[in-house]
Order: sequence, then C-alpha cells, then structure tokens
Amino acid sequence: MRQLVELQLKSTSIKDITNGYPLILKEAIENSDLTIEEGSLLRLVDKNNGYVATGYYGIQNKGIGWVLTRKEKETIDLKFFVKKLGEAIRKRANYNESEDTTAFRVFNGEGDGIGGLTIDFFNGFYMASWYSEGIYSFRKDVYTALNEVVNTRGIYEKLRFNRNGQYVEQDDYVSGEKGEFPLIVKENGMNYAVDLNDGAMTGIFLDQRNVRKALRDKYSEGKTVLNTFSYTGAFSVAAALGGSIGTTSVDLAKRSLPKTIEQFAVNGIDYESQDIKVMNVFDYFSYAARHDLKFDVVVLDPPSFARTKKMTFSTAKDYPKLVKDALKITNDDGIIIASTNNASFNMKKFKTFIDKAFKETNTRYKILEEHQLPEDFAVPHNFPEFNYLKVVFIKVMKPGK
Repeated sequence: MRQLVELQLKSTSIKDITNGYPLILKEAIENSDLTIEEGSLLRLVDKNNGYVATGYYGIQNKGIGWVLTRKEKETIDLKFFVKKLGEAIRKRANYNESEDTTAFRVFNGEGDGIGGLTIDFFNGFYMASWYSEGIYSFRKDVYTALNEVVNTRGIYEKLRFNRNGQYVEQDDYVSGEKGEFPLIVKENGMNYAVDLNDGAMTGIFLDQRNVRKALRDKYSEGKTVLNTFSYTGAFSVAAALGGSIGTTSVDLAKRSLPKTIEQFAVNGIDYESQDIKVMNVFDYFSYAARHDLKFDVVVLDPPSFARTKKMTFSTAKDYPKLVKDALKITNDDGIIIASTNNASFNMKKFKTFIDKAFKETNTRYKILEEHQLPEDFAVPHNFPEFNYLKVVFIKVMKPGK
C-alpha cells in the first residue's frame, strides 16, 4: 500500500501551487523534517487543513516532489496515468502523422502534468526517462497506461537518478520488441542514428530539432561551420546537408569520433571530407587562432558544467569567455549560434552574457533569431523558468557597418 502523507504548505507557497506551479520545494513545507518514503503520495494542505493539491514525494535536484492534481477527489491510479498520457499523445498528433520526423517527445514531465518523467518516441520505440526513485515507483502503472494509449513497438528506459547513493548500471530494455541498434530516425528529413540501450545518451538531443533545421535551411550553404561540444555531430550533419563547404566537429569524448562518422554515414555524407577533432574545445580555439583558421558559422552548445584536468567550465560563469574565444575565429559577417540548456537563468540573463562578450571585444552584433523548446517539449503555463533551452543566432557585424 502506498503511503499517504499530509504536509502543510507555508502560506507564501499556497498561491503558487494553486496557480499551477508544479514543483514541491522543501522550503515550501512547514513540517519539512519528516521522514517520508520515496513514491509516497502527498496531500498538501493549508494551515486550516484545507486541501490545496496532491503530489508525490521524489527527491531530485529541483525539489522534493511534484504536484499531480489539484482536484481533491482525483485518485492517482492507472486511470489517472491513462488520462495524462492520452492527453499528451493527442497534443502531438501532427508529429504522429509526420513522415519526415520520426523522433520527438511524447510526454514532457511537468509540462504534461507529471514532473520527473519524460517519454520520447524513436521510430516506433518509446523511451521513458525517470528522474527520481519516487516517480519510478509508479512505473508499472505508467507502462500499462502507455501500452493502453499507443501501439508500442518496444519500450526502453533511462534511470536518471542514483539508487541508495549508487548509480545503477542496467539493461535499458523494458518490454516489446528488442531494438536493433543503431536505429535510424528521421528529423525534418535528416537521418540520425540512435541507440536506446547504451547508457545515459541516445545519440541525439531532440530539443534542438528547430535549431538544426534553421542551421540547415538558412545558414549553411557555401559556409564553413565549426561545431563545438559536438557530441555525435548532429549539427554538423545538418550543416553538411544544408550545403556547407566544410564542417569541423570538436568534442573531448573519444567516442564522439565513431559516433560522428556514423551520423555522416547514415546520411550518405563522406566523413573523410569533413573534419572531426577529438580534443578539448578551448584547446581547439587556441589551435585555430594559431593557425589563422576562421569559420563562417560557429555552434556553441556546451554542457551546463564540465570539468577537465586543466579547467572547470560553468555556463552560468564562463559563457562570456566562450563567446569571446569563438569571436577570435569567426569571420566578419559570420554567425555564432549560442546555446545553453542551463535552467538556472532565463533568456534575458543569457543575452546579457552575449552582450558582455561583444562589448568587451568592441564588436558589434545583431540577433537574427531566438529559439526555446520546441512545441513537443510542453512547459507549464505561466512558469517560463521550466523552458530551459535558450538559443540565439548572432550575426557578427563587420567593423564600420
């Protein structure tokens, strides 16, 4: 039997929860020192024991749980999950019918009403990502509901949390057909190779779909493109298919080389005509500057935080330096695509980092377009802080223009 715990909300937090804020913060709770089992249902009340909402207890870096419903009589059972998943699937009907895009998000956590859980679609297969032990305790109902609302070819999962303080290595297969990997998916007509059973990553970040399309359709033809922190080279593929005269992909991870070669290969692109470097991006900036290498387009999509033997990088602290380094090897009238998925600051703050870099280098610029999460990555209404992706296309203005 699942534990039900009553928690009193501080008066300052009741309005937010009532207005749709989905996250339960530890500091929002009056009796926050209770010992609660992961996956317990939480009945959130005011000081007079008046009902506010029902949630679940699941510790992750953002808070101690998520609101599931604000209807006192709504039961958190299989029927609840069928309803939530069904609503999410119907919202994405245009993706389900698309022939040129066969990978997208079908359920986006708090944006679809269940924080801590995301589900992605990959050409018939579904992959659930679980962000706490608490939400993972509902997996049986979630998988039963998923099989009820869609025809699943096969289901895989990723555990994005530690169990009892230990990261658990596990087979990611759950049920249905076992996939043959790499599995080829389409995104706006481009091919990408993914592996749903290979650790934390799949081979592509689906939230960058519109950015890759813009790079391919508007900014690549006849241009040289540098893709930093390139992972499996997805941006490089988009640039090559858009008519780039040469791409350079740079990533420190050794596996980025075979993975990038694979992405070029599944698109019929001769990888030997492209440049793939396995090295620290900041070392590459120095290398390029020493060799007078310059690019027409530079893609900056770093991890929020990274540590190497030589340095520590944080987007919240070091993004201006990253842009300044990129400026040294970007042609006049070139384009910098600056991106971050760091949720700790908003788009307005991100643009101050960009402005700082350009001002400190006495360089003029023009913002051509901005992107945040695509529509399948639903976010809660009125709470833009959950829209974590921030991408800005910047034109580097030639001196005197």
